[in-house]
Amino acid sequence: MSSAVDTEGTAAGEAAGGPHAVGAARRPGSAAGPRSITDWRPEDEEFWERTGSRIARRNLVFSVLSEHIGFSVWSLWSVLVLFLGPEYHIDPAGKFTLTALPAALGAALRLPYTFAVARFGGRNWTVFSALLLLLPTALAAMVLRPGVSYGTLLAVACVAGVGGGNFASSMANINAFYPQRHKGWALGVNAGGGNLGVAVVQLVGLLVLATAGAAHPRLVPLVYLPLIVLAALGAALRMDNLASPKNDRRALREVSREPHSWVMSLLYIGTFGSFIGFGFAFGQVLQVQFHDQFDTPVKAAYLTFLGPLLGSLVRPVGGRMADRWRGATVTLWTFAAMAAGTGVVLVASHQKSLPLFLAGFVALFVLSGIGNGSTYKMIPAIFQVQARRAVAAGADPETAERDARRRASALIGLAGAVGAFGGVLVNIAFRQAFLAGASGDAAYWAFLVAYVVCFVLTWAVYLRPRTAGSPTV
Repeated sequence: MSSAVDTEGTAAGEAAGGPHAVGAARRPGSAAGPRSITDWRPEDEEFWERTGSRIARRNLVFSVLSEHIGFSVWSLWSVLVLFLGPEYHIDPAGKFTLTALPAALGAALRLPYTFAVARFGGRNWTVFSALLLLLPTALAAMVLRPGVSYGTLLAVACVAGVGGGNFASSMANINAFYPQRHKGWALGVNAGGGNLGVAVVQLVGLLVLATAGAAHPRLVPLVYLPLIVLAALGAALRMDNLASPKNDRRALREVSREPHSWVMSLLYIGTFGSFIGFGFAFGQVLQVQFHDQFDTPVKAAYLTFLGPLLGSLVRPVGGRMADRWRGATVTLWTFAAMAAGTGVVLVASHQKSLPLFLAGFVALFVLSGIGNGSTYKMIPAIFQVQARRAVAAGADPETAERDARRRASALIGLAGAVGAFGGVLVNIAFRQAFLAGASGDAAYWAFLVAYVVCFVLTWAVYLRPRTAGSPTV
């Protein structure tokens, strides 16, 4: 029988449950060290109902808060470029580069951030990664003024990429807290709450533009400095480290040899890559393509937040739909709808119809949010199927389950990193399209082809009728 205390430092009523209690948790700041849970069995339904669900929800709340601010910092420059008027001497192509750089660094950091949770603990890493957000925020507040060199702006914008890594560590941490039957919802809520940071920072930018004006871009990052400190403090006081995840460096090597890992990474480019790429670029696209109607930054800012807002809010819906109808099925029809939405944007671009253009783009944001939730549901499901096959072949159930969880966490990091590079590709596609002409039609055609490819890939690998070989996800 394990001896347990509540992770908040009080005697847990559920400790009387003996082996179903959370074991060996420590009080924050005590001599024994940071709070940690050594006995965590979410697939045990009695354990989950008695103890696990409450602790998992608490960690989810503070994980969402930190990740939310991370997304805001990551997408900070999608707002700041709207403030960069003629006095900064930066053309539209230069502004797309400013938004592409943080997307690139954020994508690159997602792999090390994923494994940092296992190495340092979910609570510990959340505190550190939240405090790290102070660096790009303070730098942006310091340098943003007319006369600053473009190279300085590129360097500071790139540093904002640290906010993109928070997503991977947060998802890997929450994946370990929740049982398979609730992963679609939990990962959807965690990711959706984080994604909302894109819309919120754009609302902050709109507020600054509408009140202080375009001459005061430094107010936007200054708003976030105290919020970052509060997020780090909340994580330090209310989150827990799980002792069960191991720093198994083999996990990434194992999943990198797994063909499904690369399929899922490509699908995630189509969903999350679209969401974050459009979120970074949409304000600039409106100003460049409809410059007659968006002659001031505040006019564009009134609309840029809507798509990211709706796309973030529906991400948990995508997870719930995947829980009910299978992740692959939801993902398949999401890509079909995204291809149709891109067709609407193309028609609107040719007809120079702003209402139709907005409708098509908002639909793409919403659909990418649904696809984000459904693709992330597919990842742990793939390894759960493999675990069941291993058990049927005689493997130890506990070992098979543990292997499935560590591989799922590794693939969350890999797919998150590859998928985030989709945001870089979106910004590069827009940059090249607008350099070549007055519209983004070439970029829209590229997106349409990409969604068709993702549709075919999802069907061929996960839904095409055939003998056993691919997991039912």
